[in-house]
Amino acid sequence: MFRTILNIFKIPELRTKLLFTIGLLCVYRIGFYIPLPGVNTHALSSFVSSSSSSPLGQISSYLSLFSGGNLGLSTIFGLGIMPYISAAIIFQLLGTVIPSLEKLQKEGEPGMRKINEWTRYATVVLCLIQSFVWMGYLTRSSASSPHGFLYADTFYHHYTLFWISGLVALTAGSVFLMWLGEQIDAYGIGNGVSLIIMAGIVARMPAAIQDVWDQSSFRVSSAGSHPYGIGTVLFLIAAFVGVSAAAITLEMGQRRIGIQQAKQMRGRRMYGGMSNQYLPLRVNHGGVMPIIFASSLILIPNVLLGWLAPRFGQFYAFQVIQESLEPGHYIYIVLYVIMIFFFSYFWNTVQFQPKEMADQLRDYGSFIRNLRPGPRTAEYLEQVMTRITYCGAAFLAVIALMPTIVARYMGVSFMITQFLGGTGLLIVVSVLLDFIYRVEANLVMRNYGGLLDGGQEGIGPATRKPRRPPSGTPATGAAKTLPGQKNIKGSAA
Repeated sequence: MFRTILNIFKIPELRTKLLFTIGLLCVYRIGFYIPLPGVNTHALSSFVSSSSSSPLGQISSYLSLFSGGNLGLSTIFGLGIMPYISAAIIFQLLGTVIPSLEKLQKEGEPGMRKINEWTRYATVVLCLIQSFVWMGYLTRSSASSPHGFLYADTFYHHYTLFWISGLVALTAGSVFLMWLGEQIDAYGIGNGVSLIIMAGIVARMPAAIQDVWDQSSFRVSSAGSHPYGIGTVLFLIAAFVGVSAAAITLEMGQRRIGIQQAKQMRGRRMYGGMSNQYLPLRVNHGGVMPIIFASSLILIPNVLLGWLAPRFGQFYAFQVIQESLEPGHYIYIVLYVIMIFFFSYFWNTVQFQPKEMADQLRDYGSFIRNLRPGPRTAEYLEQVMTRITYCGAAFLAVIALMPTIVARYMGVSFMITQFLGGTGLLIVVSVLLDFIYRVEANLVMRNYGGLLDGGQEGIGPATRKPRRPPSGTPATGAAKTLPGQKNIKGSAA
């Protein structure tokens, strides 16, 4: 294993890409702690930590999990990369209902370049809107709180300048993160936006480990100020390993459909007729998007009811419904599972286009054995995708609910249980798998032992035994990726 890692640094091009990627991620982590001008970050972070159950705390903790930023610290990267991802998702959804956008998506590189340009403009607009909302919250809360979040000189003498500098800093921070991601895509290795999100998630792991250490008594039963006994610690370790393995299995799971090449006469030779190719369909085709949609939607009524309940105390229905929608309650779990299934099928409907895949197979001269090309093939692909989506959504629901169940019924902090499943773990697993396979491809291309074959030297690409590809990509001898299998840049994120 160590020899294989050393091989990475023997290749100048791969070493340069790797160091460039690490350098830009270090720049991101440095900017993560640069505060906005005039903001008392200590007072703000203390308030957000103490009000984690309030609407602000819920929104802040949820967005910071997969945005690469943290509004609780109110830094220049507070909005993170989420505005860019939101803009990309909006254009991806609009491409299914607006014919002109759909036509641009099918034009290839020129069309996608134009859509990416519009996505950047939409990112700036979303950044300005979110920055305006956050700056308004800071000024209102600082005026009403005895421990203001803004310094007195800033609040009373430089109010307008504070607003302008805050809007510019938050917007420029998100745009700069978008630029960092594009630079990693162009000159580094891996998906830049996904790596930024993963870096923000992994950076929390040392604090979670320290929290487990501080609250562990390392006895058979928990006692006193150390609520975590040795049984709880062993369970957390086993659960982390088991859920990580399950997430890897979910991300790599495929339903392989065998396809055959039609025979063609070219001159005096017969070509085609190969039957060792297959079309891979991902079990979890939606990635983490169903969890993100479900978590966002179920968070909205809880936040609204949390705001309305204190103002309409005579209506006990608000309080009862809010308590039912808190994480861990039965109604919350049922609604969460239903939403994950719904958005899994919804996202597959948007992303997976069986008719286009069937037409593409027919244009390539390929067909699924025992099926006629055209509508019959499209119907079969849709039927298979519906079945495997049910299994993928069920597996996804179990992984998504693991942190909530452990936190509620075992009394473990959510900062620790967030690494036992949910959006964060799935993002880390998918990004690391993609990163490992890209490094593997560079090693194999230069006749070095790869990361996944035990570091065997001297095995060339032509003689190497085919390996299982990353989820969603064809293997050696597999069919090409078809237009019906499109992914949003950064949504594996």
